[in-house]
Amino acid sequence: MSLDSLRIAITVDPYIPVPPRLYGGIERVVDLAIRGLCARGHEVTLFAHPDSRVDVPLVSYGAPPHVGRRNRAKELWQLGSALLRRRNEFDVVFSWGRLAALAPILPDRRLPKIQRYCRNAVPWTSVQRAVRIAGESLSFAGASASVYDELPQQNGCGGRWHTLYDAIDVSKYDFVSCVPADAPLVFLGRLERVKGAHAAIAIARLAGRHLILAGNHATSGPEAEYFAREILPHIDDERVRYVGPVDDEAKSRLLGQAAALLFPIDWKEAFGIVMAEAMACGTPVIGFPRGSVPEVVAHGVTGFVCRDVETAAASVAKAGALDRARVRAECEARFSDRVLVDRMLVLMSEATAAVARS
Repeated sequence: MSLDSLRIAITVDPYIPVPPRLYGGIERVVDLAIRGLCARGHEVTLFAHPDSRVDVPLVSYGAPPHVGRRNRAKELWQLGSALLRRRNEFDVVFSWGRLAALAPILPDRRLPKIQRYCRNAVPWTSVQRAVRIAGESLSFAGASASVYDELPQQNGCGGRWHTLYDAIDVSKYDFVSCVPADAPLVFLGRLERVKGAHAAIAIARLAGRHLILAGNHATSGPEAEYFAREILPHIDDERVRYVGPVDDEAKSRLLGQAAALLFPIDWKEAFGIVMAEAMACGTPVIGFPRGSVPEVVAHGVTGFVCRDVETAAASVAKAGALDRARVRAECEARFSDRVLVDRMLVLMSEATAAVARS
């Protein structure tokens, strides 16, 4: 096997095409990975949604509407059986989908397998079971170290874990070297309680700054009530403005004009790609220390990690003193598509070496 020209199987859940047409953070990162790997001479086969538009061989699968035990089981069988049937065609399998789909090839300890987790909900019992079956041929990658910070509690049976951050195409984001002293703050994301839109409003009010809210909001259920009760009453098109969902071009403009991106999350978010998008524009990030935020934001360099609304509001004035060129450079050095592919190749090299030693 030549590590200069690997035959790589990449799997993704079949819910959204690669690349996505609208929403789909995982699928967008997978598209970057595929293009980067191919540009370096590697052969990639993608197992994904049938409407995926990629310049590599596509093995399509899925059982719409992707809900219900029967449909989910069918999808696992479709992917698992395809991998088993074609396992000799690949040097490594890199899964962005469900670990259960790898079940048919777990016993093949000659085939390196890397399972990536993009959410902070690792099924540790399943991980331990898979490790017992696959041995050294299976390793794991988290979208941040926060994904696997419970690993020490797993009695050493949780497998080998590494960090593989999400990435963006930095060239698609316009760098803005400076903004006016009264530039607005921006919140960009789903307007749900765990995302902290209400905290963003409180931060902007305490800091005496305008706030632009962008993103989707629910139209039914508890999150719709949250939007109606805690967000909508504050939208006055003066101090707080809501612009709705934004496409990539509008996103770049919105983030580039901001004094800071507010990211006051109230849950353990595995990465939060909007932070990297803001930094690509040179815009600092002010966030709460949950999930990946302390890993992504370099405190005092690319933004501020704040314990509460009051501390975040006090940091708004400090954000203007940060070097926006440095913010952009840090994004390029840590979260670009080039760095993503570099890291993937390191992980695949290590996975291949582990199989050879076992």
